[in-house]
Amino acid sequence: MNEAQALADKLRRMALFAEIVDSGSISAAARRLGSTPSAVSQQLRLLERSLGLVLLHRSTRRLTLTEAGERYHPACAAMVAQARSADQALERLRDEPEGELRLAAPIGFGDRLASALEPLRRHPRLRLHLLLDDTPIDLIAERVDLALRVGRFTDSALVARRLGELQRVLCAAPRYLAERGWPRDPGELAGHDWLGLPPRSGAATALEFQGPQGARAEVRVEPRVLASQVTVLEALALEGWGLYVGMRDDVGAALDQGRLVPVLPDWRLEPAAVFAVTPRRDEQPAKVRHALRALQAHFGARGG
Repeated sequence: MNEAQALADKLRRMALFAEIVDSGSISAAARRLGSTPSAVSQQLRLLERSLGLVLLHRSTRRLTLTEAGERYHPACAAMVAQARSADQALERLRDEPEGELRLAAPIGFGDRLASALEPLRRHPRLRLHLLLDDTPIDLIAERVDLALRVGRFTDSALVARRLGELQRVLCAAPRYLAERGWPRDPGELAGHDWLGLPPRSGAATALEFQGPQGARAEVRVEPRVLASQVTVLEALALEGWGLYVGMRDDVGAALDQGRLVPVLPDWRLEPAAVFAVTPRRDEQPAKVRHALRALQAHFGARGG
Protein backbone atom coordinates (compact mmCIF):
# COMPACT_ATOMS: atom_id res chain seq x y z
CA MET A 1 0.00 0.00 0.00
CA ASN A 2 1.41 3.39 -0.97
CA GLU A 3 1.61 6.39 1.35
CA ALA A 4 -1.32 8.22 -0.25
CA GLN A 5 -3.61 5.18 0.11
CA ALA A 6 -2.55 4.68 3.73
CA LEU A 7 -3.34 8.32 4.51
CA ALA A 8 -6.73 8.07 2.80
CA ASP A 9 -7.61 4.98 4.86
CA LYS A 10 -6.47 6.73 8.04
CA LEU A 11 -8.66 9.78 7.33
CA ARG A 12 -11.70 7.59 6.65
CA ARG A 13 -11.19 5.79 9.96
CA MET A 14 -10.79 9.10 11.80
CA ALA A 15 -14.11 10.24 10.34
CA LEU A 16 -15.67 6.92 11.33
CA PHE A 17 -14.40 7.35 14.91
CA ALA A 18 -15.96 10.81 15.07
CA GLU A 19 -19.24 9.36 13.79
CA ILE A 20 -19.23 6.64 16.46
CA VAL A 21 -18.77 9.19 19.22
CA ASP A 22 -21.44 11.46 17.73
CA SER A 23 -23.90 8.55 17.34
CA GLY A 24 -23.27 7.15 20.81
CA SER A 25 -22.83 3.53 19.72
CA ILE A 26 -21.26 1.39 17.04
CA SER A 27 -24.63 0.07 15.87
CA ALA A 28 -26.07 3.59 15.56
CA ALA A 29 -23.00 4.72 13.64
CA ALA A 30 -23.34 1.72 11.34
CA ARG A 31 -26.95 2.64 10.57
CA ARG A 32 -26.01 6.24 9.79
CA LEU A 33 -23.14 5.12 7.60
CA GLY A 34 -25.13 2.40 5.82
CA SER A 35 -22.73 -0.25 7.08
CA THR A 36 -22.78 -3.11 9.59
CA PRO A 37 -21.68 -3.04 13.25
CA SER A 38 -19.02 -5.66 12.59
CA ALA A 39 -17.52 -3.66 9.71
CA VAL A 40 -17.50 -0.47 11.80
CA SER A 41 -15.88 -2.31 14.73
CA GLN A 42 -13.22 -3.70 12.44
CA GLN A 43 -12.32 -0.25 11.10
CA LEU A 44 -12.16 1.14 14.63
CA ARG A 45 -9.78 -1.67 15.64
CA LEU A 46 -7.55 -0.93 12.64
CA LEU A 47 -7.43 2.75 13.66
CA GLU A 48 -6.53 1.89 17.25
CA ARG A 49 -3.88 -0.58 16.03
CA SER A 50 -2.28 2.09 13.84
CA LEU A 51 -2.23 4.52 16.78
CA GLY A 52 -1.10 1.95 19.32
CA LEU A 53 -3.77 3.21 21.71
CA VAL A 54 -7.33 2.29 22.69
CA LEU A 55 -9.80 5.06 21.93
CA LEU A 56 -13.04 3.61 23.32
CA HIS A 57 -14.04 1.42 26.24
CA ARG A 58 -16.73 -0.93 24.95
CA SER A 59 -19.51 -2.32 27.11
CA THR A 60 -22.90 -3.83 26.45
CA ARG A 61 -24.62 -0.59 27.49
CA ARG A 62 -22.49 2.24 26.17
CA LEU A 63 -19.16 3.42 24.82
CA THR A 64 -16.81 5.56 26.87
CA LEU A 65 -13.87 7.54 25.59
CA THR A 66 -10.47 6.67 26.98
CA GLU A 67 -8.03 9.45 27.80
CA ALA A 68 -6.47 8.94 24.36
CA GLY A 69 -9.91 9.04 22.79
CA GLU A 70 -10.78 12.30 24.55
CA ARG A 71 -7.63 13.91 23.19
CA TYR A 72 -8.06 12.45 19.70
CA HIS A 73 -11.77 13.09 19.17
CA PRO A 74 -11.79 16.92 18.88
CA ALA A 75 -9.35 16.85 15.95
CA CYS A 76 -11.33 14.08 14.22
CA ALA A 77 -14.62 15.95 14.72
CA ALA A 78 -13.06 19.18 13.43
CA MET A 79 -11.80 17.35 10.33
CA VAL A 80 -15.32 16.10 9.58
CA ALA A 81 -16.77 19.57 10.19
CA GLN A 82 -14.23 21.11 7.80
CA ALA A 83 -15.09 18.53 5.13
CA ARG A 84 -18.81 19.29 5.49
CA SER A 85 -18.09 23.02 5.38
CA ALA A 86 -16.13 22.54 2.15
CA ASP A 87 -19.06 20.66 0.62
CA GLN A 88 -21.50 23.36 1.71
CA ALA A 89 -19.29 26.05 0.16
CA LEU A 90 -19.39 24.22 -3.16
CA GLU A 91 -23.14 23.70 -2.84
CA ARG A 92 -23.55 27.47 -2.46
CA LEU A 93 -21.34 28.00 -5.50
CA ARG A 94 -23.44 25.50 -7.42
CA ASP A 95 -26.85 26.72 -6.26
CA GLU A 96 -26.43 30.40 -5.30
CA PRO A 97 -24.63 32.89 -7.58
CA GLU A 98 -21.55 34.22 -5.81
CA GLY A 99 -17.99 35.23 -6.55
CA GLU A 100 -16.92 37.13 -9.67
CA LEU A 101 -18.68 36.66 -13.00
CA ARG A 102 -16.43 37.73 -15.86
CA LEU A 103 -18.57 38.50 -18.91
CA ALA A 104 -17.23 39.68 -22.27
CA ALA A 105 -19.38 41.42 -24.89
CA PRO A 106 -19.16 43.91 -27.76
CA ILE A 107 -19.05 47.54 -26.68
CA GLY A 108 -22.48 48.24 -28.15
CA PHE A 109 -24.01 45.71 -25.75
CA GLY A 110 -23.42 47.92 -22.71
CA ASP A 111 -27.01 49.21 -22.56
CA ARG A 112 -28.45 45.78 -23.32
CA LEU A 113 -26.46 44.16 -20.52
CA ALA A 114 -27.65 46.76 -18.02
CA SER A 115 -31.24 45.62 -18.53
CA ALA A 116 -30.59 41.95 -19.38
CA LEU A 117 -28.59 41.27 -16.23
CA GLU A 118 -30.93 43.17 -13.90
CA PRO A 119 -32.16 39.89 -12.26
CA LEU A 120 -28.63 39.28 -10.98
CA ARG A 121 -28.91 42.30 -8.67
CA ARG A 122 -30.87 40.08 -6.28
CA HIS A 123 -27.73 38.11 -5.44
CA PRO A 124 -25.55 40.26 -3.17
CA ARG A 125 -22.68 37.76 -3.08
CA LEU A 126 -22.20 38.05 -6.84
CA ARG A 127 -19.78 40.55 -8.41
CA LEU A 128 -19.79 41.46 -12.12
CA HIS A 129 -16.69 42.17 -14.17
CA LEU A 130 -17.75 43.28 -17.68
CA LEU A 131 -15.13 43.24 -20.44
CA LEU A 132 -16.52 45.28 -23.33
CA ASP A 133 -14.57 45.10 -26.59
CA ASP A 134 -15.61 44.69 -30.20
CA THR A 135 -12.55 42.52 -30.82
CA PRO A 136 -13.17 38.96 -29.55
CA ILE A 137 -10.89 38.08 -26.66
CA ASP A 138 -9.39 34.76 -25.59
CA LEU A 139 -11.87 33.38 -23.08
CA ILE A 140 -9.36 31.00 -21.50
CA ALA A 141 -6.49 33.47 -21.18
CA GLU A 142 -8.75 36.18 -19.75
CA ARG A 143 -10.60 33.76 -17.42
CA VAL A 144 -13.94 34.73 -18.98
CA ASP A 145 -16.95 32.81 -17.67
CA LEU A 146 -19.37 33.89 -20.39
CA ALA A 147 -19.13 35.89 -23.61
CA LEU A 148 -21.64 37.30 -26.08
CA ARG A 149 -20.78 36.93 -29.74
CA VAL A 150 -22.64 38.27 -32.77
CA GLY A 151 -22.69 36.70 -36.22
CA ARG A 152 -21.63 33.28 -37.43
CA PHE A 153 -20.03 31.10 -34.77
CA THR A 154 -17.47 28.51 -35.86
CA ASP A 155 -15.14 27.93 -32.89
CA SER A 156 -15.62 24.26 -32.03
CA ALA A 157 -13.45 24.58 -28.90
CA LEU A 158 -16.14 26.67 -27.19
CA VAL A 159 -19.77 25.98 -26.28
CA ALA A 160 -22.31 28.29 -27.92
CA ARG A 161 -25.99 28.78 -27.11
CA ARG A 162 -28.08 30.82 -29.53
CA LEU A 163 -29.94 33.54 -27.64
CA GLY A 164 -31.72 35.33 -30.46
CA GLU A 165 -30.94 37.70 -33.29
CA LEU A 166 -30.52 41.40 -33.95
CA GLN A 167 -31.92 43.24 -36.95
CA ARG A 168 -29.31 44.95 -39.10
CA VAL A 169 -29.87 47.97 -41.30
CA LEU A 170 -27.77 49.37 -44.14
CA CYS A 171 -27.56 53.13 -43.75
CA ALA A 172 -25.59 56.24 -44.60
CA ALA A 173 -25.58 59.96 -43.96
CA PRO A 174 -27.68 62.04 -46.39
CA ARG A 175 -24.58 64.08 -47.33
CA TYR A 176 -22.73 60.92 -48.43
CA LEU A 177 -25.63 59.77 -50.61
CA ALA A 178 -25.99 63.27 -52.06
CA GLU A 179 -22.34 63.12 -53.14
CA ARG A 180 -22.12 59.49 -54.27
CA GLY A 181 -25.66 58.73 -55.35
CA TRP A 182 -28.33 56.39 -54.05
CA PRO A 183 -27.83 52.69 -54.89
CA ARG A 184 -30.82 51.31 -56.76
CA ASP A 185 -30.13 47.60 -56.18
CA PRO A 186 -27.56 45.41 -54.37
CA GLY A 187 -25.46 45.14 -57.51
CA GLU A 188 -24.45 48.81 -57.14
CA LEU A 189 -23.25 48.50 -53.56
CA ALA A 190 -19.76 47.21 -54.33
CA GLY A 191 -18.80 50.53 -55.91
CA HIS A 192 -19.45 52.49 -52.73
CA ASP A 193 -17.25 53.33 -49.75
CA TRP A 194 -17.86 51.05 -46.79
CA LEU A 195 -17.22 51.20 -43.07
CA GLY A 196 -16.71 47.99 -41.16
CA LEU A 197 -15.07 45.90 -38.47
CA PRO A 198 -11.89 44.01 -39.38
CA PRO A 199 -12.95 40.63 -40.84
CA ARG A 200 -11.77 37.74 -38.68
CA SER A 201 -10.79 35.58 -41.63
CA GLY A 202 -9.02 38.33 -43.56
CA ALA A 203 -11.45 37.87 -46.47
CA ALA A 204 -13.87 40.41 -47.86
CA THR A 205 -17.13 40.84 -45.94
CA ALA A 206 -20.12 39.06 -47.47
CA LEU A 207 -23.58 40.57 -46.97
CA GLU A 208 -26.72 38.61 -47.73
CA PHE A 209 -29.87 40.51 -48.72
CA GLN A 210 -33.46 39.37 -49.14
CA GLY A 211 -35.55 41.51 -51.46
CA PRO A 212 -39.02 41.78 -52.93
CA GLN A 213 -40.82 38.58 -53.93
CA GLY A 214 -38.15 36.40 -52.28
CA ALA A 215 -35.26 37.72 -54.34
CA ARG A 216 -31.85 37.16 -52.76
CA ALA A 217 -28.46 38.76 -53.36
CA GLU A 218 -24.97 38.45 -51.90
CA VAL A 219 -22.59 41.39 -51.95
CA ARG A 220 -18.90 41.16 -51.11
CA VAL A 221 -17.38 44.42 -49.98
CA GLU A 222 -13.98 45.61 -48.83
CA PRO A 223 -14.33 48.50 -46.35
CA ARG A 224 -12.56 51.75 -47.02
CA VAL A 225 -12.37 52.31 -43.26
CA LEU A 226 -11.82 49.59 -40.68
CA ALA A 227 -12.30 50.20 -36.96
CA SER A 228 -12.33 47.86 -33.98
CA GLN A 229 -15.27 49.61 -32.31
CA VAL A 230 -18.77 50.08 -33.73
CA THR A 231 -19.16 53.42 -31.94
CA VAL A 232 -16.35 54.81 -34.09
CA LEU A 233 -17.92 53.38 -37.24
CA GLU A 234 -21.27 54.99 -36.45
CA ALA A 235 -19.55 58.34 -35.85
CA LEU A 236 -17.79 58.05 -39.22
CA ALA A 237 -21.07 57.17 -40.92
CA LEU A 238 -22.67 60.27 -39.44
CA GLU A 239 -19.82 62.35 -40.90
CA GLY A 240 -20.48 60.96 -44.37
CA TRP A 241 -17.57 58.57 -44.80
CA GLY A 242 -19.61 55.76 -46.35
CA LEU A 243 -22.17 53.00 -46.05
CA TYR A 244 -22.54 51.35 -42.68
CA VAL A 245 -24.34 48.21 -41.47
CA GLY A 246 -25.52 48.90 -37.93
CA MET A 247 -27.77 47.15 -35.46
CA ARG A 248 -31.19 48.78 -35.58
CA ASP A 249 -31.20 49.30 -31.82
CA ASP A 250 -27.93 51.23 -32.07
CA VAL A 251 -28.71 53.46 -35.06
CA GLY A 252 -32.43 53.84 -34.43
CA ALA A 253 -32.14 57.30 -32.88
CA ALA A 254 -29.99 58.59 -35.76
CA LEU A 255 -32.50 57.15 -38.26
CA ASP A 256 -35.43 58.75 -36.45
CA GLN A 257 -33.65 62.11 -36.49
CA GLY A 258 -32.70 61.83 -40.17
CA ARG A 259 -28.97 62.01 -39.47
CA LEU A 260 -28.75 58.56 -41.06
CA VAL A 261 -31.12 57.16 -43.67
CA PRO A 262 -31.82 53.58 -44.75
CA VAL A 263 -30.19 52.43 -47.98
CA LEU A 264 -32.15 50.00 -50.20
CA PRO A 265 -35.08 49.86 -47.74
CA ASP A 266 -36.82 47.24 -49.88
CA TRP A 267 -33.91 44.86 -49.34
CA ARG A 268 -33.51 43.33 -45.88
CA LEU A 269 -30.19 42.15 -44.48
CA GLU A 270 -30.05 38.76 -42.83
CA PRO A 271 -30.33 39.22 -39.04
CA ALA A 272 -27.21 38.79 -36.92
CA ALA A 273 -27.41 35.83 -34.55
CA VAL A 274 -26.44 36.42 -30.92
CA PHE A 275 -24.66 33.62 -29.07
CA ALA A 276 -23.75 33.09 -25.43
CA VAL A 277 -20.37 31.38 -25.38
CA THR A 278 -18.71 29.50 -22.53
CA PRO A 279 -15.26 27.90 -22.47
CA ARG A 280 -16.41 24.69 -20.76
CA ARG A 281 -18.75 21.83 -21.61
CA ASP A 282 -19.39 20.38 -18.14
CA GLU A 283 -21.74 21.59 -15.40
CA GLN A 284 -21.69 25.36 -15.01
CA PRO A 285 -21.54 27.15 -11.63
CA ALA A 286 -24.64 28.98 -10.46
CA LYS A 287 -23.33 32.41 -11.48
CA VAL A 288 -23.08 31.32 -15.13
CA ARG A 289 -26.40 29.45 -15.13
CA HIS A 290 -28.27 32.44 -13.70
CA ALA A 291 -26.61 34.82 -16.17
CA LEU A 292 -27.53 32.54 -19.07
CA ARG A 293 -31.16 32.41 -17.95
CA ALA A 294 -31.28 36.19 -17.68
CA LEU A 295 -29.79 36.65 -21.15
CA GLN A 296 -32.07 34.04 -22.71
CA ALA A 297 -35.13 35.70 -21.16
CA HIS A 298 -34.01 39.14 -22.35
CA PHE A 299 -33.30 38.24 -25.96
CA GLY A 300 -36.27 35.89 -26.13
CA ALA A 301 -38.64 38.59 -24.87
CA ARG A 302 -37.28 41.08 -27.36
CA GLY A 303 -37.72 38.67 -30.23
CA GLY A 304 -34.22 39.52 -31.39
